[in-house]
Amino acid sequence: MMLPVTHMLALGAWLVTQSKATPDAPKISIFLKPPGVISPGGSTNICCSCQRDSGNFVLYKDGYQIRTLELHGSRAEFSISNATHQDAGAYSCHYIHGGTVLARSETLEVMVQDFHLPTPDLSVLPGLEVAAGAYVTFRCAIEHSSAACYLYLEGHFTVRLNPEERENFKLPRVSKEKEGRYSCQCFAKLEWSAASQTLDLVVRDYTRTNGRGRGRAGPRQQPRKAATGFSVGPQMAEAAKHPGHKEPTHCKLEEDPGVQDSLSPHFPHTHGRTNACGVKAPSTCSNLKVPTQLAEEPRAQGTGPHRGIL
Repeated sequence: MMLPVTHMLALGAWLVTQSKATPDAPKISIFLKPPGVISPGGSTNICCSCQRDSGNFVLYKDGYQIRTLELHGSRAEFSISNATHQDAGAYSCHYIHGGTVLARSETLEVMVQDFHLPTPDLSVLPGLEVAAGAYVTFRCAIEHSSAACYLYLEGHFTVRLNPEERENFKLPRVSKEKEGRYSCQCFAKLEWSAASQTLDLVVRDYTRTNGRGRGRAGPRQQPRKAATGFSVGPQMAEAAKHPGHKEPTHCKLEEDPGVQDSLSPHFPHTHGRTNACGVKAPSTCSNLKVPTQLAEEPRAQGTGPHRGIL
């Protein structure tokens, strides 16, 4: 005798809760590479990652298992090629080790849409390489006055940009966590653009250079002993021998590298918690479809790809 659908759904929700509550459960991350809405005939990868180096990922679409892959370097990538509208849907991945499901990811919405808007152009100021603590401004320009856009940091977060902020979006006090591959994509009503070109932002953290970067003093000279028994530097010792001689005083000001700050990642259109995946450059997949003022309060979710809105 089969259980009613409502009972089966309740059981499934309970199992997910129990899995995520396991103390030893690894942290699961799921994202698109490259991120964004894809067009019919396009391609992308659904990437599943966790803090383990062995086991398997099982990919689900709309609750149905579709493919299993072994982890390689703590992740698996399920590819989508020659996409159709049937590839759109809700995807998730389960991490399995020793035949037991240890953790489940949040849900990732994959969208397949025809592109009708012009492709936006993404730029960044002051440049692609900045020091940690700097303010960075992203400009996603598109020839459409009412279009809103999404700014993507591949594998980390997605930010929705309203029309009035899409060309002047600031990231305050960037840290190494904001380093990576950025792109943007715009929409108006039900029409979408293709994704912009990608930009690789590099954040230099001079506090982690082990004495070779800014803010670090060079080797110091050993002091000498004057006849009086006090510990003095070499110039003072020489002056003690010649009382009428005066040496110039030299001062050097060192720059303070500043205080770093970090921004918690968020994702648009995720049914579940937010996870981050440590991807560089800003993950293998199956037949599927599928940026300065961040001091603002989170806005409510809207229509768009991927996970929760910042």
